[in-house]
Amino acid sequence: MTLAKVRARALSGVTATLVDVEVDISGGLPACHIVGLPEAAVKESRDRVRSAIINAGFDFPQRRITINLAPADLPKDGGRFDLPIAVGILLATEQLPTGRASQCEFAGELSLDGSLRAISGALPTASACARDSFQMVLPAACAEEAALDENCTVLAVQSLAEVVAYLREESNIEPTQVERAAHPTEALIDLCDVQGQFQARRALEIAAAGGHNLLMVGPPGSGKSMLAQRLPGILPPLDQQTALEVAAVHSVAKGYFDSKNWQQRPFQAPHHTASGVALVGGGSNPRPGEISLAHGGVLFLDELAEFPRNVLDVLREPLENGEIHISRAARQARFPARFQLIAAMNPCPCGFHGESSGQCRCSPELVNRYQSRLSGPLLDRIDLHISVPWQDYQSLKKSEVGESSAVVRARVIGARDVQMARAGASNNLLSGLALQQHAQLDGECEALMSRAANQLRLSLRSCHRLQRVARTVADLAGSKNIQSAHLAEALSFRRSQ
Repeated sequence: MTLAKVRARALSGVTATLVDVEVDISGGLPACHIVGLPEAAVKESRDRVRSAIINAGFDFPQRRITINLAPADLPKDGGRFDLPIAVGILLATEQLPTGRASQCEFAGELSLDGSLRAISGALPTASACARDSFQMVLPAACAEEAALDENCTVLAVQSLAEVVAYLREESNIEPTQVERAAHPTEALIDLCDVQGQFQARRALEIAAAGGHNLLMVGPPGSGKSMLAQRLPGILPPLDQQTALEVAAVHSVAKGYFDSKNWQQRPFQAPHHTASGVALVGGGSNPRPGEISLAHGGVLFLDELAEFPRNVLDVLREPLENGEIHISRAARQARFPARFQLIAAMNPCPCGFHGESSGQCRCSPELVNRYQSRLSGPLLDRIDLHISVPWQDYQSLKKSEVGESSAVVRARVIGARDVQMARAGASNNLLSGLALQQHAQLDGECEALMSRAANQLRLSLRSCHRLQRVARTVADLAGSKNIQSAHLAEALSFRRSQ
């Protein structure tokens, strides 16, 4: 045999596309050529593969080697093609039989001594492999990550020699198994740590129960960041499918994936100096940004008004669509971005506008200029707007200790269960006919909504979001229908806008 074909995968966003690694060995001066739109790291694999094959004790052919990565128009990058290229060369030189190799897909970066290094995107690679009913041969360093998809048979190997021994049927490799906890570990920070601020705690519970976006406005030290950091502790656990989506995104983003806590909802808090590309993702080889890393969890933007306005406006489409499409000259990628936005800001540059203490010295023009950094369309997409007032030391000491995260979380899970049984989705995702069917307003509520829309000059989008929030308030109250009190409470979280 002078021609061999091996299955591999190339990453495009979180999609792993099949790549056929074709190896042809022919007569002529010794040379090795890789074609099929390889990037620099893939072109360099010929030197890594040659040293790895020789140092692992096998023969590297002193002939002309042509390696084709098909399809030819799909860009290939990274060191993931080292192992399939090495296996293809050993098959083409008849140092390996085709039996087991024809049932497997391969991915892994080779060291010069033949050992294997981990690759990024192991989980989406394994998931795609499972859909085609093949086994996945991966470096042991990322096998546990890939095995999170229980439909895939993951074979963990440490070196090229282990791969050869398995393909020659000289040894067997047990599929990698991962223990899956029924629930994520408990949060280390608890909602009862927040003293006072009972209206803000109520808004946080409503946001968690319905998946709503939340904006908190208040002076420094009033507890906005503490509240936001405790939101993941009261959210319901991720379902299996969403947890795999979250893990796949973090797997593609190098250095962010933690296989031990893969079922926990992510919490991303980028600094206000972050660029638009850092938020939505990008690069010549598109990588996920902060909004995709927050998929299934919380994106917390502290000091919201300090972000550049053009950076904040890139959030508008993902907040509506739940995904982000990144287009570059040679690459297009799609990443999921169904996150819950929690934002916090001061009411003015000094932070004390509207407080009874009289500390604010900002002029009305300066306050208006500061608050106008947030565009109307972005504010329109935030369901809850609340004021978080400053509290003096004495009132904090006299305030009662609030409920713990476990107690609030039980109510949130109960409300989410009702929503899933009723519409198959959380209230923040209701739209169109589903919104009219499951969040219908009676005559009294319609009259209240009409008056509020005229007085507050609410857009139709804002009215729909109010309707969803009212549906969540009713779910927390155990009410089948939305009542005027539920809509009134929802309206109370829009007046501080």
